[in-house]
Amino acid sequence: MNRPITLLILLTIVSIPFAGGCATPYDIGSADPRVTPHEAAQNVPGMLNHNVAWGGMIAATKNLKDKTELEVVGYPLDSGNRPDYDAAPIGRFLVIQSGYLETADYAPGRLITVVGMVTETRTGTVGEAKYVYPVVAANKLQLWPRSAGGRNEPSIHFGIGIGIIR
Repeated sequence: MNRPITLLILLTIVSIPFAGGCATPYDIGSADPRVTPHEAAQNVPGMLNHNVAWGGMIAATKNLKDKTELEVVGYPLDSGNRPDYDAAPIGRFLVIQSGYLETADYAPGRLITVVGMVTETRTGTVGEAKYVYPVVAANKLQLWPRSAGGRNEPSIHFGIGIGIIR
């Protein structure tokens, strides 16, 4: 067998196990990702001051005098603590972040993960339906990057090519 082709095949085989292990999970510390926003809204006294890690897709962003409020459609977190929006939604919640967040960045459709304390619930509406939102005061907020095609999973492709030069 030709030596360059053998080397190429060997490098390809050796690099495959390392390709998927590049992503590091987002650090949520000791926050609880198990309780859902829906469960929190149903058990307000038990959830006050509970440190949670929730993720989801931004539905609305509102800048106020000294803080920004995000309405988020919650999704379970995957193994990297990123919202898994292929799963069923787990309830809506509000995020309060002190200071100003750029609404062009924190726009509807963007994915976020938030770590913070449940501070209260608020009654609002989704369409014409009444809704109870748990409110999280953000300690950490991760805005996930946009990706091509609207998907947020890594896109890795492997191939073995043989080229012939004459």
